[in-house]
Amino acid sequence: MNEYKLTFEMVPEECWYSNLRSVLQPKDWDIVRRDAYARAGGRCCICGKSARLEAHEKWSYDDNLALQKLEDVVALCRNCHEIKHINRTYLVGRGAEAMEHFMAVNGCSQTEYHEELKRTNEEYLRRNRVEGWVTDISWLEKRFHIKLR
Repeated sequence: MNEYKLTFEMVPEECWYSNLRSVLQPKDWDIVRRDAYARAGGRCCICGKSARLEAHEKWSYDDNLALQKLEDVVALCRNCHEIKHINRTYLVGRGAEAMEHFMAVNGCSQTEYHEELKRTNEEYLRRNRVEGWVTDISWLEKRFHIKLR
């Protein structure tokens, strides 16, 4: 398996809408996203492009414990962020642009792109068979001492 700089991230369906914006007050979300932008120094954390940045929540998944854990919030350019949410990107008609960006950032072929997308989709399907996911956002509480809604 290749180690790509830019990867797809597919959230198990049971965890959809378990994001920071759903549990934080708008002023607290602003603190979190601005911190990510400041740490990035105005550049995308993946491709290095100087662009308008978007905040992306990085989650890890422990299938055995059914645990979705927040690891970080990072600053990404639109193109890299669209790769992270590739299924939505295809739904809004930007699949071809996303594929080109993935291949450019990772220096890979179209075949490799499709192989990685297939692998990620298989992982997504496997995770969807897990039930009772629990969300751990202790990273947020430790880093920012923010009280949740």
